[in-house]
Amino acid sequence: MTKPLSSPKPEASEEPKGDRLQKILAQAGIASRRKAEEIILAGRVQVNGVVIKELGTRHDFTKDHIRVDGKLLHGPEQQRYYMLNKPRGYVTTLDDPEKRPTVMQLMTKQKGPHGDHVRLYPVGRLDYLSEGLLLMTNDGDLANKLSKAAAGVEKTYLVKVSGVPESEKIDQLRRGIMIDRGRLNEVRSGRRDRVITSPAKIELVRGGDNPWYELTLTEGRNRQLRKMFEEIGHHVEKIRRIGYGALRLDVPPGEYRELTPGEVTALGRAAKGQKVVPKKKTPEFAQLKSPAKKKPSLPRRTFAAKSSPRRRPS
Repeated sequence: MTKPLSSPKPEASEEPKGDRLQKILAQAGIASRRKAEEIILAGRVQVNGVVIKELGTRHDFTKDHIRVDGKLLHGPEQQRYYMLNKPRGYVTTLDDPEKRPTVMQLMTKQKGPHGDHVRLYPVGRLDYLSEGLLLMTNDGDLANKLSKAAAGVEKTYLVKVSGVPESEKIDQLRRGIMIDRGRLNEVRSGRRDRVITSPAKIELVRGGDNPWYELTLTEGRNRQLRKMFEEIGHHVEKIRRIGYGALRLDVPPGEYRELTPGEVTALGRAAKGQKVVPKKKTPEFAQLKSPAKKKPSLPRRTFAAKSSPRRRPS
């Protein structure tokens, strides 16, 4: 007896190939992914002549004709990576509603880098009064991975505090301390939103009435360093970030340089949670400058009153 022929199984529907449209726009330097989503929802994007207003659709840059406001995209930007030494008095943002100086003004003060063809973004933040190492890139994937707390990328700072903390208080910071999660004085549902910090490495760099500490964190909460010291009763006077993963600050304040391929690879390893080791020799700009020595005061010279010349006898 012959078995009846079974009907062929329907082929599994293939998953759409390509990248999400908002990612394509970001890679092309049109805007950040969040802004790219707003552009799509506003109906400003066409793919092969069809207006796309839905988020999450996938497309192929090499095959599809993608236009934004009628202009054809020509492919992803070349990925760029920079180290910037942010001075005090600059905000870590692309544009400031209060019209304060931004880090983007530092990146473009020399007609670059690479003219207007690359749209850069800061990785993480340094507040208005803080200074030091800031990464700038157009590689959104790497920036997101580095910024996630789960990656545990080490960030090293020099911190000057007002007054001398007790050793027990510093040990408390090393173990982890409870701080406000959000902005200062922010209350949610009738109570403060609090979180405990991860363990930190802290070493005294210079003593005195206002000591300096070298402090390494594996997270980057809002104003975390200032909040940590405030919890033990000390105000932070200065913050300078000198390390990020294997990188150490090696450019003067207000200047920047492009990272080497090896440094970019090391950042990628750090973003995956792999151990990276900085160079043994600490660059000049990652060191705490020695205090200026006071010049010894010279003894005051005294001059005898001039006596009137004696007349020679005639």
